[in-house]
Amino acid sequence: MISKIKIFESAEGYQEQIEKLKNALEAADAIIVGAGSGLSTSAGFTYTGERFLKYFRDFAEKYSIRDMYSGGFYPFDSPEEHWAYWSRYIYINRYMNAPKPVYSDLLKLLQDKDYFVLTTNVDHQFQKAGFDKKRLFYTQGDYGLWQCSVPCHTKTYNNETVVRKMVTAQGFAFAEDGDLYVPDGTELKMEVPSELIPYCPKCGKPMSMNLRSDDTFVEDTGWHEAAGRYSDFLRRHQNMKVLLLEVGVGYNTPAIVKYSFWRMTYQNPKAMYACINYGESYAPDEIKKKSICIDGDVGEILSKLQST
Repeated sequence: MISKIKIFESAEGYQEQIEKLKNALEAADAIIVGAGSGLSTSAGFTYTGERFLKYFRDFAEKYSIRDMYSGGFYPFDSPEEHWAYWSRYIYINRYMNAPKPVYSDLLKLLQDKDYFVLTTNVDHQFQKAGFDKKRLFYTQGDYGLWQCSVPCHTKTYNNETVVRKMVTAQGFAFAEDGDLYVPDGTELKMEVPSELIPYCPKCGKPMSMNLRSDDTFVEDTGWHEAAGRYSDFLRRHQNMKVLLLEVGVGYNTPAIVKYSFWRMTYQNPKAMYACINYGESYAPDEIKKKSICIDGDVGEILSKLQST
């Protein structure tokens, strides 16, 4: 049983750990990637600072909202204003391309390997980078899907067409690279037309995001199929030389990736565990001889792995 108290932090040099990880990638029969928000942050999907103000300055000034995430919980005065905020949020974090090629760099390391990705990210960047969708399990939902808020049924609905209409209705235009900009002379609106507000086609209640935040989260057919493929992948490789590669995973939902990866490393004598994270790269003492811990920016480390 793995202790939650005794933590091992590598004392070996940065470059030495990168070399160990490169060797582990080459030697593995299979690689299981566990990805968290730090991966998308490294790719440029930051939720604060300049990027937040670029798209939400009006909401920040009116409601003193300081970051995208907390703004998603703000009790706006109307559904029209709620969906104005959320349509911007969805578009820039789901339908725009990542500013940096971090996901593509990760794919280059895995494309000739037998891999599977378990992720708590909901921004769809794995598929946009070219990962095989049958090797992906998004456990926490998808910014690109809506569901009934009740929910009265378990189907989810693609929102891209309506989200784009919501965004343009506020005054934004689309640049050639997919970015949003405000044309000269245009004043942004902080609401969308009432006819664009989504309602459940079955019960008429408001739609909501397909994000796991409470017990109303819908696990649709696609979710269950992906869960089944992940379980099958684990079963087929349980006694093989497996590298459990954790990238950018924090302690928001540690049981999904971090704790399960520790447990699988402990139980499989042939397994190796690798953790790449900025400021939080460690492993339990019980698996320290089978662990590679690299403290640093995920994107920079992935780039070094390709160049070494």
